[in-house]
Amino acid sequence: MKFLDLHTHQIEPENGIFSLTPEFEIPGSGYFSAGLHPWFLKEDWRESFGRIKEIASNPRCLAIGESGFDRLKGPEIFTQKEAFHAQAELAFDLNMPLILHCVKGHNLLIEFLKSSKNLPHIIWHGFNQNPKLAIQLLDFPVSFSFGKALLIPDSNAAHWLKSCPLDRIFLETDDSGLEIYSIYQAASLLLQLSVEDLGNQVRANWNRISNRKIA
Repeated sequence: MKFLDLHTHQIEPENGIFSLTPEFEIPGSGYFSAGLHPWFLKEDWRESFGRIKEIASNPRCLAIGESGFDRLKGPEIFTQKEAFHAQAELAFDLNMPLILHCVKGHNLLIEFLKSSKNLPHIIWHGFNQNPKLAIQLLDFPVSFSFGKALLIPDSNAAHWLKSCPLDRIFLETDDSGLEIYSIYQAASLLLQLSVEDLGNQVRANWNRISNRKIA
């Protein structure tokens, strides 16, 4: 069985979505996402955004991102907000999910969710925040992707996974170097769900929110 890896930095993964930035060439095979990461935003980000729009036309591009907010690294928040809003609009127009990077910026995300009329489906990657924050997001089209933090039994990620609606769950390796199967194993134990059923659930979750389906 193939297990979807929502977000990975491994080029040309067998069944994952590689996180592509404008500087990278499109991989020769496999799925990918395309976005402007807040760490690397420049004043002339709109030029790079034009490249993202071109890349997004490729049928193997499944999502926009990662994009979002980071108060610890990156340009001023005004620039981050502008770039995020542009990418969110693109994701909405293309009916594609947006993969979110968010560090100490959840208030900016909530501000966007409450003020925007055209919301794409957002997947918060590497989620390891307080479950109380996650509960606030259930009123919006937001899902959660869990990674290596699930291997820490008392992590916020492990606690939220056990309460998170099944149709909002995704799993990922990010830059951990782990095999995606190990993440599914950890999640299946926490959820008391077989690895196979979890794999089918995650794939169904994807196909529900995106017009670019995964078989």
